[in-house]
Amino acid sequence: MAPSTPLLTVRGSEGLYMVNGPPHFTESTVFPRINIFNVTNKGLLHSFDLPKAVCLEFSPKNTVLATWQPYTTSKDGTAGTPNLQLYDVKTGTCLKSFIQKKGQNWCPSWSDDEIICARNVSNEVHFFENNNFNTITNKLHLQKINDFVLSPGPQPYKVAVYVPGSKGAPSFVRLYQYPNFDGPHAALANKSFFKADKVTMLWNKKATAVLVIASTEVDKTGASYYGEQTLHYIATNGESAVVQLPKNGPIYDVVWNSSSTEFCAVYGFMPAKATIFNLKCDPVFDFGTGPRNAAYYSPHGHILVLAGFGNLRGQMEVWDVKNYKLISKPVASDSTFFAWCPDGEHILTATCAPRLRVNNGYKIWHYTGSVLHKYDVPSNAELWQISWQPFLDGIFPKKAITYQAVPSDLPSEEPKTATAYRPPALRNKPITNSKLHEEEPPQNMKPQPGNDKPLSKTALKNQRKHEAKKAAKQEARSDKSSPDSAPTPAPESSAQKTVPQSTSGDPERDKKIKNLKKKLKAIEQLKEQAATGKQLEKNQLEKIQKEKALLQELENLELGI
Repeated sequence: MAPSTPLLTVRGSEGLYMVNGPPHFTESTVFPRINIFNVTNKGLLHSFDLPKAVCLEFSPKNTVLATWQPYTTSKDGTAGTPNLQLYDVKTGTCLKSFIQKKGQNWCPSWSDDEIICARNVSNEVHFFENNNFNTITNKLHLQKINDFVLSPGPQPYKVAVYVPGSKGAPSFVRLYQYPNFDGPHAALANKSFFKADKVTMLWNKKATAVLVIASTEVDKTGASYYGEQTLHYIATNGESAVVQLPKNGPIYDVVWNSSSTEFCAVYGFMPAKATIFNLKCDPVFDFGTGPRNAAYYSPHGHILVLAGFGNLRGQMEVWDVKNYKLISKPVASDSTFFAWCPDGEHILTATCAPRLRVNNGYKIWHYTGSVLHKYDVPSNAELWQISWQPFLDGIFPKKAITYQAVPSDLPSEEPKTATAYRPPALRNKPITNSKLHEEEPPQNMKPQPGNDKPLSKTALKNQRKHEAKKAAKQEARSDKSSPDSAPTPAPESSAQKTVPQSTSGDPERDKKIKNLKKKLKAIEQLKEQAATGKQLEKNQLEKIQKEKALLQELENLELGI
């Protein structure tokens, strides 16, 4: 029987231990050291002597343990020994050993039911069935294949493969259904693109579509330090599209909702935008701009956390994505790690080494913003890794969202507000509320009744300008109609008072009248400058002296004399 709350596994310079989850947060005393334990009956299963192993991974159903250690060769140049081992967790025997030189993508990939397992081996993806690693059941061969990702969920199994471009040819991602790999029309979908040094492929939970983040190491335009990124959508029914992101800049994060019907992208130069898109790649809701570089959907998909970690201050926004309502805005300063608890209610944030070697520790939050538990690692120690105990979907039921902060025994922490640097010359002067960037508020992008498509950013701007002009005109009309707001009569010397706005019907005479009005307007401006104390030039004073004659000439022209 599974425990009622998930456990936390903590690894650091103090050792490896387990902590009971909410609401107790006490250290588990039944795991003095970790080898392989059964967390249900707390019994030791196996212990392995692998002093050089640096990576380990369990298969989805915990039947196979994969371990990897750096590949080494002997001094005389002979080939090294296999460094990737696969162990049967139940018996402890080694099922198979492989040579895996690169640490990147070292671990084999299993389907969720462990019926198939796959490895990338020099231009081929090798498939094994039922954890029998002595027989290669199928092969997917593509020249210069670089990466692949198996789809989640049950049969039919699907695989996305990436082949980088070369010699002017574009890069491409193709989707296949296992084991149909042969023939010119075997691929379910294909998407080719230029400007891709590497890609990240993200299946949705229902295995109906893949999001591809294509990245280049260098931005040739020089606009970004992060290179260039583009976001592509590929569906197993053959549809594909480029996701249009309305703000230029890096793509920091892209995540699918567990419903598989929408995804969220965080992108653009800081302050970054965050937008939810549907399967047509149309924007559904725009969260505006803010200091963020990551997005995390809750396990049930009804809550979204937008966060700014790493070189940002750790500000989080917790949103109800059904009603698009902000729940809380906690701050987890200096955080380098974030994870939702499988119960969909609690959040783990941590500061780990080597990303940060000071102020290591972790916090357990409720999504309403309350800190329920906090642990600070001693100043002479480090926290290296922390994770929740995994659970199958459906173990924890989905609960209604609450907006009231849950009670906590810990005092609420006010985030430290850093004072902006001010140059010495400005320190004794009033502070101005100037901003480097214009903030964009959240807005619902769903089509309004009667409209087929949501308005674009440019259309929204034009609409706001039009509405502002309309409101200004209405206000001006109301001012004119109000007796209390009658304009003050201008002095008799004013050109506007003397010159009526009319035409004579004679084009030549109208032209002269127009020129005279321009001269009178210039004279009026000179008189205003002189009134403020400005020293006028001789020719400017002569112009002012001609005002009376010009007014007389204008009057004669308008009277037709």
